[in-house]
Amino acid sequence: MSFWVYILKCFDGSYYTGHTDDLESRLDMHVTGRIIGCYTRKRRPLSLVFSQEFTTREEALTAERQIKGWGRNKKEALIRDDWIEISRLATSRNSSPLVEKTSRPQFSAEFPFKLQEAAGVPSSVRPEPVEG
Repeated sequence: MSFWVYILKCFDGSYYTGHTDDLESRLDMHVTGRIIGCYTRKRRPLSLVFSQEFTTREEALTAERQIKGWGRNKKEALIRDDWIEISRLATSRNSSPLVEKTSRPQFSAEFPFKLQEAAGVPSSVRPEPVEG
């Protein structure tokens, strides 16, 4: 069974992050407003701007909580698949500089979930903490 973390962009420009074991069904519930009391219900129409598959619910929930703690700029870097910017934003928050900026992503320890295949990095590679 697969689990997903996803980000929806709302009509008002805000973002909603969630996780599910049935992405298609959950998106339909958001789009039709069937989730009573949900943040997205009064902010439709919605668009799916990011999703990532995980093998366990725990991984998806960890990723959801991680993303929910991020600011708008960092979420938008994730949506753009801009790993260098995510790393820069992660380290600037801790005020420790990146050792080296390259086209290959450098990650802080705060990014625990799996990578999608992006920037030539296979999805089986786990991020390593950036020393700084």
